[in-house]
Amino acid sequence: MRPVRFNIYWMWGIILAIILGWSYWDGGGRQSKIGWDFLRDTLLPSGQVERVQVMNRETAQIWLRPGAVRLYKGQERYKYIPDKGPQFFFTIGSLEKFENDYEAAREAAGGRLPKGGEWPSLTFENENSGWSAFFWQAFPFLLIVVFWIILMRRMSGGAGGAGGGAGGVFSVGKAKARLFDKNNDQRVTFKDVAGLAEVKVEVMEVVDFLRNPKKYSELGGKIPKGALLVGPPGTGKTLLAKAVAGEADVPFFSISGSDFVEMFVGVGASRVRDLFKQAKDKAPCIVFIDEIDAIGRARSKNSGWSSNDERENTLNQLLTEMDGFGTNAGVIVLAATNRADILDKALLRAGRFDRQIEVGLPDVKERAEIFAVHLRPLKLDPNLDTGFLARQTPGFSGADIANVCNEAALIAARKDKTQVERQDFLDAVDRIIGGLERKNKILTDEEKRTIAYHEAGHATVSWMCKWANPLLKVTIIPRGRALGAAWYLPDERQITTREQMVHELASLLGGRASEEMTFGEISSGALNDLERATKQAYAMVAYYGMSEAVGNRSFYDSTGQSEMMFGKPYSEEMAQLIDREVDGLLKQCYDLARQVLQEHREGLKALAELLLEREVIFSEDLERIFGKRQAGAKNPLESVSGSAAGQDERRVSEAAVEAENMPTDPSAVSAGEEVNDEN
Repeated sequence: MRPVRFNIYWMWGIILAIILGWSYWDGGGRQSKIGWDFLRDTLLPSGQVERVQVMNRETAQIWLRPGAVRLYKGQERYKYIPDKGPQFFFTIGSLEKFENDYEAAREAAGGRLPKGGEWPSLTFENENSGWSAFFWQAFPFLLIVVFWIILMRRMSGGAGGAGGGAGGVFSVGKAKARLFDKNNDQRVTFKDVAGLAEVKVEVMEVVDFLRNPKKYSELGGKIPKGALLVGPPGTGKTLLAKAVAGEADVPFFSISGSDFVEMFVGVGASRVRDLFKQAKDKAPCIVFIDEIDAIGRARSKNSGWSSNDERENTLNQLLTEMDGFGTNAGVIVLAATNRADILDKALLRAGRFDRQIEVGLPDVKERAEIFAVHLRPLKLDPNLDTGFLARQTPGFSGADIANVCNEAALIAARKDKTQVERQDFLDAVDRIIGGLERKNKILTDEEKRTIAYHEAGHATVSWMCKWANPLLKVTIIPRGRALGAAWYLPDERQITTREQMVHELASLLGGRASEEMTFGEISSGALNDLERATKQAYAMVAYYGMSEAVGNRSFYDSTGQSEMMFGKPYSEEMAQLIDREVDGLLKQCYDLARQVLQEHREGLKALAELLLEREVIFSEDLERIFGKRQAGAKNPLESVSGSAAGQDERRVSEAAVEAENMPTDPSAVSAGEEVNDEN
């Protein structure tokens, strides 16, 4: 059982409870409020009243005789009245009127009670409440002060602790950076970072600047002031920063960009000043700002139009601290972001961030190294080939690979296996890319047949077109939101030709063409295909200059400034020309898909019927029906270490899972976006 830790806020609760208890339970009970009629008609004539006393000309208090107290405590309404008076009270509106009414009641009774007792006299007393009155007057203000202290402590991240030290309420402007040193228990080194060989060389040089400054200063060189890690999410930017913290023999401050932003005006700039003050005191050192885009957004792109925006003030202070009149000798700023395009130009200029280090997606060799790192804690099949897993996951980031390894272990445990096998990893990739299989989803025979011919159309066109991405697997089992899916293994190329894009467009439109040829009508199942084909066609015409009519023009804006424009960067005539060129390009690709399907109609039918029978087919089934792919096109079977893949071995890849037969609402389309990036 965990021990209960004392908190100073308990003291406030105890004091408040004592005060309230003393006020409401003084004398073992509490007075009951009555009216003048009850006093005049019941209490006074019965002889139960011992005395009546007026306090401060406002309240009349009634003391009962001991026997009467026991009589009234037996009633439900008055059971909490105290044993020792006063037991009742009522508020006096006018003292003179009360005296007259009391005297009239005494005269009506003849001045004597039924049992011969004397009529209780009326007395007056003024009482000074002293500390009690002062407390109840000051209590609201004390409560506001306590609430403000608690709020400020929470806003400042609890700085000062329970005792209010280390600044307490005044520490809201202090930086929240965490300090790492070489004795930190959670130390990460460059050995723990797989892949990213070139990036590690760049980052290790930053560490070397601080370790051996004379090596560079003797030649007249200056240590760079900052380095910016840029790359897609999950590629290891923060992990690299942790490795720098573990390798450098200097203090390492780590803080997130969002930690500077606060609801109070001026807090962000104050925290920037405090952070660099701490860094200068411990120089040489490294300051790491994660997700710097939270405060480094270009000032012209801020959503607010106010010139006094808190983020802008924080950014201005950061610019001044990094390269202003002051000196930051021995302080290197390391930052990370996946949105470098929105950062302010003044932040990116030389003298602040002298270097921009690109942290991209790993290639096949680096993916194998990353798999080796994440496979260490797993109980694996001794025959598992790490290179095979790397080849089946193009476009995966390091975080994606970690997720695959974890998902594979969960799948193996779900099947009560004693070790994680290759099939578990392939199922994990299927699960991550396409979603969970939904074999219990009810489909009519007509819908299932339509989906089968749709998927067979994709498979046929992609297999027969020379430059289309080679297909690995096709299924008509619902997965995620898709009712059918196809997995491809695209080449990891850096540039793509027009012919290659045309073949890819034709394979995208092969499903719609197959439906039209087979059933004489089309369905909503091609929504995702049409969306991707349209975007790629517009990119070919308007961005890549792959249209003779438009010419060698590109309307792509890599600076991102077009986001602030209210109009298009071209005329209406050019817009119409682009639309006509896109229509012609899509028609050309659609005709190519229909031509391929017409020439291989028997193979299309055989493939669709096989898909209806098995629900899942693989690339070897296509090779048996259509033969080997054309010369120059890569056969995915050749990438599996030369071993023939059996039907039960599901080959998957991250790059192209097509979500078929999607609902007509575009907002519901989420699965199956092609990740192959065309440069």
